[in-house]
Amino acid sequence: MSDKLKQIINNQNTQQQSDADQLDDVVQLVGFVIGEEEYAVPILSIQEIIKPFAWTRVPQVPVYVMGVFNLRGAVIPLIDLRTKFGLPAKKHTEDTRFIVMRHGDDVAGFVIDRLTMAIRIKKANIGPAPDTLNGDDTMIDGVGKQEDKIITILKVNKLLERDF
Repeated sequence: MSDKLKQIINNQNTQQQSDADQLDDVVQLVGFVIGEEEYAVPILSIQEIIKPFAWTRVPQVPVYVMGVFNLRGAVIPLIDLRTKFGLPAKKHTEDTRFIVMRHGDDVAGFVIDRLTMAIRIKKANIGPAPDTLNGDDTMIDGVGKQEDKIITILKVNKLLERDF
């Protein structure tokens, strides 16, 4: 093999490694709005995002559990994130969505006010969760900093925890 060909192959391998390293430094999230705040969860934790449809109320559950719905044969709890976060309930609008999240075997649907976009944030731009009284028990995984805004990144496993 000629020296020139070896150099080209070596440059390609270096470039591919550099591209892979850059991908490892980026977190892919899906952003959504609850009230006036923007939140995000890792894109791989989302099973699907759907327009609201009929659900069944369930007695003796916390006020933020709206009920359950049937998604292709699976009965999934439906949680209103506005109510869970201490905001007043709001009538569904054209922008309201159900976002179905999964972590391991746990699955639930969450009512969000509005979907924003897919977000790519460098790990270096994600700060730790603010210190709270709950410590490790907090729902906040971190705070993503973008040029014009701050996005609260939520822990999907904490959102899916059953306390009812």
